[in-house]
Amino acid sequence: MFHFRLHSFCRLMISLTLATGLALLADGAKAQDKRQNSPGEFDFYVLSLSWSPSFCEEASERGRGGGRSQMQCSGRPYSFVVHGLWPQYENGFPEYCQRPAPRLNRNIVSSMLDLMPAPGLIFNEWDKHGTCSGLDSRNYFEAIRKARAVVKIPAEYLDLSQAKTVAPAEVEEAFVKANPGLSTAAISVTCNRTRLSEVRICLSKDLQFRACEELDRRACRRDQVTMPPIRGG
Repeated sequence: MFHFRLHSFCRLMISLTLATGLALLADGAKAQDKRQNSPGEFDFYVLSLSWSPSFCEEASERGRGGGRSQMQCSGRPYSFVVHGLWPQYENGFPEYCQRPAPRLNRNIVSSMLDLMPAPGLIFNEWDKHGTCSGLDSRNYFEAIRKARAVVKIPAEYLDLSQAKTVAPAEVEEAFVKANPGLSTAAISVTCNRTRLSEVRICLSKDLQFRACEELDRRACRRDQVTMPPIRGG
């Protein structure tokens, strides 16, 4: 009798575990936008601006001397560079919306190196994010250039010659002050363990500042982070 009850108990626990797993999968499916990965079907953009000195220091520490880091970190001095322009849903985001991605013309790549200083970065952003925009490659990268032109970098970060310790909120406030119409609800700062990584700004499809609550949930939670100085000069 004991063995029968134990066997029944085990079967009950297995059934409950399977039921819980299925419920979690169902919740995950509900959380995923029904338009998932349909080109052109999204709610807004995120313009991601990477603090290049942080990227270069991290690449050096990890021994990554080739590819993007070699081009970005051994040439002219960079401050904030464009990481990408990312289509977003109100919850979640699409990615790799066309496989394989339409071929990217190398003339377009060359034309973007002033904003995105590595061909590998440009190709990756097109494959992962550009294909979700609903735009062809030329118009997508024109949109990146227009989005970058919308945002003014605060003067104190244009020629940072010494390392600077900042609070993420301080960086947000500097961008808000430099950009009329931008609010703290439309911007967030990301970081790694010690350094400021990126400033992310939400834009409507017509490239106007707009609020985005989900972005803030992924923001840096540290009280202070370091902004390494601009390299070279």
